[in-house]
This record gives sequence, C-alpha cells and structure tokens, in this order.
Amino acid sequence: MPARRRATIVAAAVASIAASAALLPTWSAGATVVDDPTVDAGTRATFQRLADAVFTDRTQALVDGGRSGKPLTDGFSGDVRLSSRTARGEEAALTTLDRRKDLLAQLGEKYRKGDTAVTLDATRVTGRTAEAAVTETTTLTYAEVRGDEPRTTGFQAHHELTFTADRHGDWQLTGIRDTDQGMAVNTLAKPSVKAPTVDDTMPSAPRAATTYPAPAKPKTLTGTALDYKAMAAYAEKYWSNYNKDYPDFNGQGAGGDCTNFVSQSLKAGGWKHVPGYVYDYTKWFGNADIQSHSFIGVNEWSWFAQNSKRTTPLANVYQLDVGDVLQMDFDKDGSKDHTMVVSYRSPQGVPYLTYHSTNTYRRSVASIIASYSSAAFYAYRT
Repeated sequence: MPARRRATIVAAAVASIAASAALLPTWSAGATVVDDPTVDAGTRATFQRLADAVFTDRTQALVDGGRSGKPLTDGFSGDVRLSSRTARGEEAALTTLDRRKDLLAQLGEKYRKGDTAVTLDATRVTGRTAEAAVTETTTLTYAEVRGDEPRTTGFQAHHELTFTADRHGDWQLTGIRDTDQGMAVNTLAKPSVKAPTVDDTMPSAPRAATTYPAPAKPKTLTGTALDYKAMAAYAEKYWSNYNKDYPDFNGQGAGGDCTNFVSQSLKAGGWKHVPGYVYDYTKWFGNADIQSHSFIGVNEWSWFAQNSKRTTPLANVYQLDVGDVLQMDFDKDGSKDHTMVVSYRSPQGVPYLTYHSTNTYRRSVASIIASYSSAAFYAYRT
C-alpha cells in the first residue's frame, strides 16, 4: 500500500475515534463509572434522613433561638448529599424563614420548640434519577408571648425530592418540590392556584382587613341552633386523619380538599343539606357518594354561603371566632383559592385556623398573614 494512502486511512481512523469519544459522557475518561446505580434499603434510609435534616433545618429557622449551630444538612457527604446548587438554595430558604420568624415576632407570635419527622412513602428510580415521595410531620410549640396561646400548632406536608447519581454512583439531592397546595408555615413555595372562577352575577364577598386589634364583634357560641364547638371538634379530629365517610380531593385540581373539609365541619355543627343539582350554587350537600360544587369548591361555597344568608361578612380577620370561615385569594385575581375554619380563638382575640391542603392544626391568623401578606382575605361569620 502506498505510504500516502496508508497515512490517509490512519488519519481517518483517528478522526473517527475522536468523534466517537466526543459522544461519551465527559466523566468517562480516567474514571470508574457506575451505570444506572440501584437504590437499596440503606440508600433509601439515607434519602429519608437527608429529607428529615432539610425540613428540620427549615422548622428550626422559625424557632426562637433555634438556628444557633450549623444546619443538619452540613453533616451529609459521601454517598448521599446535597448538590451545591441545592445547598445554596437551602441556605437562602433558611434566611427567608429567619425573616419570617422576625415578622411573626412583630405580630406577637413566637415558637419555643419545633419537632419534625419525615417518612419515606415511595421511591421511583429511572436510570440515574431517583424520585422520593416523603411526608413531613411538624409540631411547633408556641412560646407564651401573649400568654393565651394554645399549646401547639402542627401540619403534615408532602414533598417530592429528586436525587441524581454522579459518575461514581453517589447520589445528590438536586430538587425539592411541595406536592400540596403549599400552605405549611415553613414552606417557601407559592401556593398553587386554580384557573379563575369569576362571575359578576354571583354574590361578591367584601375583603377583610388584617390589622390587630380589631373592633369587637362578639359571637354567641352557646344556646344557638348551631353547635360551634362541634364544628371545631370535628376539624381538630380529622385535620390529619381523614374521615372515610367523605371522598378525599387532594391531588384533584389545585383547590385540593380544603373546602370539602370545611363543609364537613360545618355540617357536623348543624348546617343542613339543601339538595338539588350539583352545579347550582344555591344548593349545598355532600356525602360519600355525591357532593354539590358548593360543598367542595372555594368560590361556589362563598356564593352559597352569602346567597343562603348562612353567613355574614366580617370587616377584619381578627374578628373571626370558633366555627367561622376564612378564605384567601393568593394572587388577588378575584377568584378565591383557599378555605379554612377557626377551631380556636384566644382570650386576647387571635383566631387559629385548622384546614386541609396542607393538613394544618391551629395555625394563627397572624402566621398566615406573615406568610401571605399580599393575599386578599375574606372572613365569614357562620
């Protein structure tokens, strides 16, 4: 073979090899690569421990004096750890929660203790990505600032964590997503909102002010046709353990189960069914088999409540009392997004809300205002 032709063939082969190498992962040169690593029981347990550390750090950022040392997530390295981007994001999250704690203190609320536990519900692995569904259960103990706070507030929140394996098969936490509506006190995500349901022909509730203290608006809790204590007792019994006699609407649209839960509480205290067509907002009914839109829909409930005269508007959220209802419009687009019921009111006039999506027990209206100061609020006396 002529030398010139032989040199041309060799050059072409070298070019072909170089082109092939360019298509390989950049970590392949000079390194041991683990293809599609498996997630065994030990790795799943470490996923759970890291998730627990993340949400415990967030909770402690809200506790008075709770962020005195290094975050728990700093102790994770090696086989499972935070990616550098996630670590920066969590540090920013803790700073935001520190500011929220300061704002709460200005509103007269502090927490002296926080307890968080995370359970791993499911893990799905696809190639080099693992998605872990977890449930966070947090209890915060109120500090006695006013002296009449309830003992604790609590919530259950659901999250999806994304882990990505590096070239050695070690896992990094690369994403955290709230899968609830985003109404936990230590969440950073904006609450999800559904498409606007705005109709100028429907009753329009007036907005409520959020200033404290509010003008007196006493409510008679005993000797009435309605049992307000029963409403509160129902809400506090089923805030995390759902009543199986009703469907669960979590995950079925952005509205979640919040209004369904409030309607159940009102029904437990004496609200009577108004049977009829499910789409008719002047009707109201709900059981295991069928529910009117006014029983489960945020705006539809408001329309029914006003049209039926079962509620009257309150001028200020701090006028709410046991059995009353608070709604929110997160983005002020005219469509209400969330419904809660008051299950406790302190002697000094602070209402505490219990609700679904995210499952929450006795969260103060001050805490809700601190977290969602740009929302519009609607208060209903039942």
